[in-house]
Amino acid sequence: MSTFSGISTALSALYAQRQALDVNGQNIANANTEGYTRQRVELNSVGGVVTPAMYSTTDGLGNGVAAAGVTRLRDEFLEARGQIEHAKFAYLSGQEEIYSRVEEVFAEPSETGIQAQLSDYWAAWGDVANRPDDEAARAQLLQEGGTVADGLRTANDMLDSLWNSARDQLGSLVTEVNTAAEGIAELNGAIVRATAAGLPASELQDKRDGLALRLAELTGATSKTLPNGSMEVSLGGTKLVDKTVSRPLEAAGGGSMRAVMADPSANAVVLKWKNPTADAAVTSGQLASSLNSLNKVLPEYAAKLDQVAAKLATTVNTQHVRGYDLDGAQGKDFFTAATGTVVNAATIKVGLAGPREVAASSLAPPATDPVTGLPVAPKGNYDEKNADVLAGFADAADGPDRSYRATVTGLGVDSQGAQRRTAIQNVVTQNNDAQRIAQSGVSLDEEMANMILYQRAYQAASKMISTIDSTFDSLFGMIRG
Repeated sequence: MSTFSGISTALSALYAQRQALDVNGQNIANANTEGYTRQRVELNSVGGVVTPAMYSTTDGLGNGVAAAGVTRLRDEFLEARGQIEHAKFAYLSGQEEIYSRVEEVFAEPSETGIQAQLSDYWAAWGDVANRPDDEAARAQLLQEGGTVADGLRTANDMLDSLWNSARDQLGSLVTEVNTAAEGIAELNGAIVRATAAGLPASELQDKRDGLALRLAELTGATSKTLPNGSMEVSLGGTKLVDKTVSRPLEAAGGGSMRAVMADPSANAVVLKWKNPTADAAVTSGQLASSLNSLNKVLPEYAAKLDQVAAKLATTVNTQHVRGYDLDGAQGKDFFTAATGTVVNAATIKVGLAGPREVAASSLAPPATDPVTGLPVAPKGNYDEKNADVLAGFADAADGPDRSYRATVTGLGVDSQGAQRRTAIQNVVTQNNDAQRIAQSGVSLDEEMANMILYQRAYQAASKMISTIDSTFDSLFGMIRG
């Protein structure tokens, strides 16, 4: 190696090790930055003359080192799997939350829940049977019946409120999806331009990867990086982001929970593509969870609550109209609809005007005195058998209590199942994240070791230049001497 060649080699080492130290410092500075991907300088040996020529000679040595570029240490397979696992976890977390909120609506077991209200209602019928002449007992019965009706309407209103909140949240999530997709499209353009110009784009790529992961959590979308550095994001086989163009989504349908319950196929909440309009297939992530909550979970439990209210009204009314009130009139429907003609959890109310209309007796008063044949005024002291029958519905095999308990039990099973699935998926997601971080995250121990390595190499290259400089001084001294 000639003296001048040695200087060139040492100088290349200084440049390369300095760049390696710069990247090393960038890694250390971003050790706690979320979404940052560890970088590494790729160092390549610079070879000597390899092109044969007639009078060319070589000493067989290389010409130093060159920094070929900066690489992001990222495993595409782990990243793709991470998007899938995060999408699953987001979906299951949403389901766990909605079941938890529905459990809060039913609030069972509790002293103020619908089950306790039903028990008090049937007990009030027992009190009327024990004291058929006591209007106070009948008034208490009407109060307990009103409490049950209020409880059912309140539960329905809470489910309706949950539905409306979920619908509003869906709109916000769709807006977030569109914003993230636009961000990826813009970053695609910036990254392609930077790459073509030989400029660093690692930080832009980190930001884009973060948006892609968020899109996966929201929609279950998958992404892949193209050879030119652009990213393509697909949702259900349709491109959400293609190079620098994104396609927006919108939520449609589902004017109300009752509309979905009335005709699920026509009124379901759906996601559609804009420009042109078409149905969007979303089967994972937060959006899919919201759609399932809006179209299935909340309407199904509202329908089950309707069944309880309808069964309560049918069971009581069918028997109540067979009895007679204190004034001898045939019984009326105990429960009616506040609006319309359909009794459900949204409309149920007590239909009697006062305690005297409670039909506790199974016997009609005689129209005339059997001795005199004269009309007889009702005395209000009829038997209590109809009240006895109604009180016995508390334990009916197909009564409203059994229906309600089955609903609460089913809710508990659904909620526990959602919790278990979420916990399992959380472990899977965390394990994948740990593998991703091990690959792309910053290890301070490793960076400190690399810093010492690059520092020593830099010092050695400096020493080499200093030694060559001393050699030159000695050589020039001999020439002058």
